[in-house]
Amino acid sequence: MSLAKNVEFFRHFPKLNGFNGLGMGIYGRSAPPAGRSPLVEISEFGTNPGALKMFAYVPEPLPRAPALVVVLHGCGQTAAAYDFGAGWSTLARRYGFALLMPEQQSANNANTCFNWFNPGDVARGRGEAASIRQMVARMVADHKIDPGRIHITGLSAGGAMTSVMLAVYPEVFAGGAIIAGLPYGIASNVREALGGMMQSTSRPADKLGDLVRKASKHKGPWPKVSVWHGSADRTVNPGNANEIVKQWLDVHGLPSAPMSVADVDGHPREVWWNADGETVVESYTITDMAHGTPLGLAGNDEPYGAEGAFLIEAGISSSYHIASFFGLTARVIQTDETVEAAVASKIVPSAATESLQSSVLAATLWSKTHKPVRQTKPVPHEPRRRGIDVGGVITRALTAAGLMK
Repeated sequence: MSLAKNVEFFRHFPKLNGFNGLGMGIYGRSAPPAGRSPLVEISEFGTNPGALKMFAYVPEPLPRAPALVVVLHGCGQTAAAYDFGAGWSTLARRYGFALLMPEQQSANNANTCFNWFNPGDVARGRGEAASIRQMVARMVADHKIDPGRIHITGLSAGGAMTSVMLAVYPEVFAGGAIIAGLPYGIASNVREALGGMMQSTSRPADKLGDLVRKASKHKGPWPKVSVWHGSADRTVNPGNANEIVKQWLDVHGLPSAPMSVADVDGHPREVWWNADGETVVESYTITDMAHGTPLGLAGNDEPYGAEGAFLIEAGISSSYHIASFFGLTARVIQTDETVEAAVASKIVPSAATESLQSSVLAATLWSKTHKPVRQTKPVPHEPRRRGIDVGGVITRALTAAGLMK
């Protein structure tokens, strides 16, 4: 970059201090409040070479062999503030998975950005990447996490660090979601990081893929990847989303042309799937959105998160869609209080409506064909009836919907 461009760029950063001051946006403002995040700090999780803090949330009840989602905040944010804004602990409680949220310290980076560009923090077994890996190991040991259901996501510098973790520990993660981030391996110092953020130089796909392949000795299978970026992002050039997609399409051996293009909640989504028909790369372009995590109502018409700095109402809930991409939203985990309320009011949460309708339809067909309804738990010695057992229909419907055991 020219000196003039450098000067113009640095004008946007109210707080820069060498390597420790690389901020991804105007993060001089104070971080948003933590709200009511239920995160709990865990002090011991290994040697912690990257000197990060560990926060976690484990809802009750937690299913057997649960999934784990690692969430990395952006610059100027804390783990609790980003959790409150993006709604991850609410999703964890509703769908029954464990949540891990590493937190950067100002001693490592003045703007509390993860050091995604520092060679000492992005190599396997070193620095911040190693600290996050140790946190994952602690969660797996403590909560019997299913090793095949560990996922990671992050915003901005956290998104760039998500790229790092997927590249250097691909055997650990089943999937990742990168929001307003950058590809792995494109920067090894401050100048290169700033250049990547501003200009997003186009690179050959095979070169980008080689950066991932050389980061470890892993030979596959590779994590699936979801990419999110606002089209009006002036902090991290939106071209970085294309570079991330190119990088992972090459790793997965997929063509550059998307296999499916459609709008989701009014925003374009491109999809690539593998030979088994599984979606392994997807990309969302959030129309006219600036730098941040997109918020909106989920598919069940429920909001997740709250607006704040770099947490932007965009009509689409990225956290919910990412959780769905990870395969975590198939079953709602209900508390006893929620079940009692649903039964008392005869109202079933919208996420379970389809299951309820299917159960009622099955009961109706049973009355016409005199064939038994398929139940999750067979009832022994129950006489066959000609009419519809209304109480039984409701019980079976609630059971199928996951509201009763």
